[in-house]
Amino acid sequence: MRFDIVTIFPEFFGVLDVSLLGKARRDGVLELGVHDLRQWTHDRHRTVDDTPYGGGAGMVMKPEPWGEAFDALLGPDEDAAGTSDAVVVFTTPAGTPFTQSLARELAAERRIVFACGRYEGIDARVVEHVATRARVLEVSLGDYVLNGGEVAAMAMIEAIGRLVPGVVGNPESLVEESHESGLLEHPSYTKPRVWRGLEVPGVLHGGNHAAVAAWRREQALERTRRVRPDLLPDGDGAERTASRQP
Repeated sequence: MRFDIVTIFPEFFGVLDVSLLGKARRDGVLELGVHDLRQWTHDRHRTVDDTPYGGGAGMVMKPEPWGEAFDALLGPDEDAAGTSDAVVVFTTPAGTPFTQSLARELAAERRIVFACGRYEGIDARVVEHVATRARVLEVSLGDYVLNGGEVAAMAMIEAIGRLVPGVVGNPESLVEESHESGLLEHPSYTKPRVWRGLEVPGVLHGGNHAAVAAWRREQALERTRRVRPDLLPDGDGAERTASRQP
C-alpha cells in the first residue's frame, strides 16, 4: 500500500514516522510520499490561493498548482485519462462521512492520494478534472470544520493503514474493535483485579469463555444504545433509549 499526500504543510506528517505506521514503513509494508503543493507554483511568492469568483470571505486554492501536482502523481493528462489505479481522496467537510467500512474498503487499494485543502477549499474544477483520470472520493472526517485537510488525512491514513495486512502484529485484535461489528467495543480491563476500590467484573476472571463472550456482546449493545443508538437497526436503539427516559 502506498499513500501520497499533497499539502502546503509537508512537515505536518512527520508523526507518521512513529508507532505502528512508522514501523510498517521501515519494514516496507507501507510507503509514504509527502509532496509540497508549492513546488508546482511558478511565481516568486509561491502562491497557491486567490480570491473567490462571486465574492465572499476567504481565499480559494488555485487550480494550476493542483493540476500540475496530479500530472506528476497520476501521469500526464493526455496519457493518463481514466487509467490511473490510484484512488484520490479530497478531504473536505462537504464530503461523505469517513467510516470504518470505508477504511476497510480503502485498505484493499494499492495506492491512495490525499489532497489536503486549505482556506475555503480547492477550486471545484480540480475535483471535476481529476475524476476523469482516477477514482475520486470527497470525504469528511466529521460534522465540523478544521483549518485544513491535514488532520483529516492523517486520521484516515492511520485508520486505513492499520487494516493493511502486516501492519498490526495480531490481526485478531482488529476484530472486536468499535464499529467492526456495527457496535461500539465492550469495556476492557487488565490487572490488578481491584484498583482504588473498583473491581473487574467477576465474569471476566471466572474462566467461562462462553459467559465472557455473552457479557462482552451485551456490554457492546448497552454501550451502543447509550452512546450511539443511531448505529443500531431502525427502531432498536430508539425504542430502548426511549424506554429509559423519565
